[in-house]
Amino acid sequence: MNVLIIEDDRRISDFLQRGLRAEGMRVRAASSGHDGIVLAQEAWQEFRSGGETTIVILDLMLPDITGLDVCQTLRARQIQLPVLMLTALSTVEDRISGLQLGADDYLCKPFDFDELLARLEALGRRGREFTAPALTVLRVADLELDRSTMKVTRAGRPVSMTAKELALLELLMSSPGKLFSRERILSNVWGMNEDPLTNVVDVYIGRLRGKIDDGHAMRLIQTQRGLGYRLDVDGLEAGAPINQKVLP
Repeated sequence: MNVLIIEDDRRISDFLQRGLRAEGMRVRAASSGHDGIVLAQEAWQEFRSGGETTIVILDLMLPDITGLDVCQTLRARQIQLPVLMLTALSTVEDRISGLQLGADDYLCKPFDFDELLARLEALGRRGREFTAPALTVLRVADLELDRSTMKVTRAGRPVSMTAKELALLELLMSSPGKLFSRERILSNVWGMNEDPLTNVVDVYIGRLRGKIDDGHAMRLIQTQRGLGYRLDVDGLEAGAPINQKVLP
């Protein structure tokens, strides 16, 4: 996921950048409205050229122009990036004004970081729906997932999967190379924040490896110890150990 932060408070901006990058997101930041518009326009062009969409986190109180002006300018220029307004202005009238000018969501300061992540993930899902026609078939190396039929092939051969295995594979294939923590996988695939009794993520990763990696020289599912899993073409060579456990 790409995120553009338009926030003039250095402390808040730095906190957001560190936290979002730790979640595996690609982050850019601007401290003024005009700079934010320039970066948003660049992000929109990247998206139009086939890149991943960018979610804008927009503060209302900026030093040059207001966040409302920024949002209105983006929509007037037909820049349809998802916008999450993040502000200390919390009245109903403030929220209505932001939404009427084109914001997609509104979060008041002070905010809970987990709630911010949940809102970004929801906006990201909307962004994927918006790009669905161009991403009907997900491909990583010789692995393919057809979203319209939910059929999987590896090297042209069909792979049978359960619904949860498909959901997990789709998540990993949606962002090749991105590291997904166990917590993020639990949240996206199972709708859970904790898994106190079982290692369900580890079990399903093992199942996926057995179905799409076994028998292939290029192993696509990778473990980063203590951090999570990613799907990438720079996989382990055949014969290398793959049954690694993620530390709690």
